[in-house]
Amino acid sequence: MALFSDDDTAHYQTRSSKNMTCKARGDMSKLLPVTSFFLGAALTAALVFLNATVDVNWRPSAMASWGNGAQPPPKPKAKPFAELAEVLKNASMEDGTVIMTSINRAYAAPGSLLDLFLESFRLGEGTAHLLDHVLIVAVDPGALRRCRSVHRHCYLLRRSPGAVDYSDEKHFMTKDYLDMMWGRNRFQQTILELGFNFLFTDIDIMWFRNPLRHIAITSDIAIASDVFNGDPESMGNLPNGGFLYVRAANRTVDFYRRWRRARRRFPEGSNEQEILGRAQGELSLRAGVRMQFLDTAHCGGFCQLSGDMGRVCTLHANCCTGLANKVHDLRNVLKDWKNYTSAPPEDRRRGGFRWTRPGRCIH
Repeated sequence: MALFSDDDTAHYQTRSSKNMTCKARGDMSKLLPVTSFFLGAALTAALVFLNATVDVNWRPSAMASWGNGAQPPPKPKAKPFAELAEVLKNASMEDGTVIMTSINRAYAAPGSLLDLFLESFRLGEGTAHLLDHVLIVAVDPGALRRCRSVHRHCYLLRRSPGAVDYSDEKHFMTKDYLDMMWGRNRFQQTILELGFNFLFTDIDIMWFRNPLRHIAITSDIAIASDVFNGDPESMGNLPNGGFLYVRAANRTVDFYRRWRRARRRFPEGSNEQEILGRAQGELSLRAGVRMQFLDTAHCGGFCQLSGDMGRVCTLHANCCTGLANKVHDLRNVLKDWKNYTSAPPEDRRRGGFRWTRPGRCIH
């Protein structure tokens, strides 16, 4: 299984955006250049004052939201997070987005999930350059050493004295597993508090195309679904936190705080994904965030396997437990992808390519 992964999907697999129009008449048209100049100057000054950045992910609704809690959240005290902030800055895209995953010693071992994860980016269509923006969070020194030998952006998540050692595989729903998952949740909030958007991806997700193009610019949170019901806004979709995009804003930080507080209302031993699935409507409404559930045709996995290799962006070894099982079946996924991409264009257009059944994961 992947560190901070959501192998719990096997447990839950049976649950099922005016234009503004202005008109000028007569001599008023002569004033338009002057008006435009002053409007432009005013907007520029406002942007400088607000330290805002206009980029491809900027949306008009963001301007209406300034002052009502939508601005990037205040950054936490710099000293404890100075190293993390620097690593995030080095790995981030122009809009401040970081692709983030996490590993431990077991998943970082040669031939294990880390190697498969990195290989998928190199084999994918237009994904190799995205590796420049992938931050790998290591939870033990061994994983950090291995990361630094194969990748550029690595960060060690240091443990406090007496904390759980995450270097070995953590089995689904054990106490260490739950502690690990809720620890991941709090770390993601810290990324938002530092002012960075993130796309968290489990290490057992293969990247074949850029999934960011399927995330709406109006979405505060976009999350994968184990089983997609066809409506990207439906709270009836079952979320999978192993693939999660969050935009840095006060409201998304508030969402995370509410998410963790909700833990008290559920039975002991509930993991963060189960609680999100049961409370996501309430949490998104109260925090004022817009959630998007991603189509499994683009961002899918073993739970609901995409049948069209011409559309798939990412493929997750969800609905599967056990590190060895994941490694075995994901190797077949990479073989299938190589077979597809090496085929003549006319064969690819005709379709008919299928994934090998994940035999060790799905019985």
